[in-house]
Amino acid sequence: LPVPRASAFFLLAIQLQENLQLGSTTFFQPHPWHGVDIGPQAPEVVTAFIEVVPTDAVKYEIDKTSGLLRVDRPQKYSNICPTPYGMVPRTYCGERVAAYSSERSGKTVGGDVDPLDICVLTTAHVTGNVLMNAVPIGGLRMLDGGEADDKIVAVLEGDAAYGRMRDIADAPQALIDRLRHYFL
Repeated sequence: LPVPRASAFFLLAIQLQENLQLGSTTFFQPHPWHGVDIGPQAPEVVTAFIEVVPTDAVKYEIDKTSGLLRVDRPQKYSNICPTPYGMVPRTYCGERVAAYSSERSGKTVGGDVDPLDICVLTTAHVTGNVLMNAVPIGGLRMLDGGEADDKIVAVLEGDAAYGRMRDIADAPQALIDRLRHYFL
């Protein structure tokens, strides 16, 4: 049998895409940054899109164009993120976040033009590339190359061990120290 040319595969893919569209509804995954709602109870409970989990040996980041996870880099040495880590959809670390960070840190900084980062405390084993409801309890002020790169610290809504926490002071100090160390 002859092997189809690559262009034939593209034509089939386009046809498949057209077949999956019904009016204005499509059966494609929404972009996690722009196409997913921050949550109806925000800011008390927010949607978190998880990119990295504690067992990952590489750091993933959302590809801003496609919405897929892209390998950012291998984790160095034995340094792994101690909690599920990702971003809050429909947020943006731009001028307003940079101004707030500058005011609080006393340094002139810019925004990193990414969605806000979030670390979710949980005892549950989760995989990456998932959405979860998270209750923000505090944050870590971070600067990366002269840019604001703050981390929201949250708990998984309903988590048996962490779910009742409402302030970062309630979290185990050793875990917060591990988060700070990971992001240094």
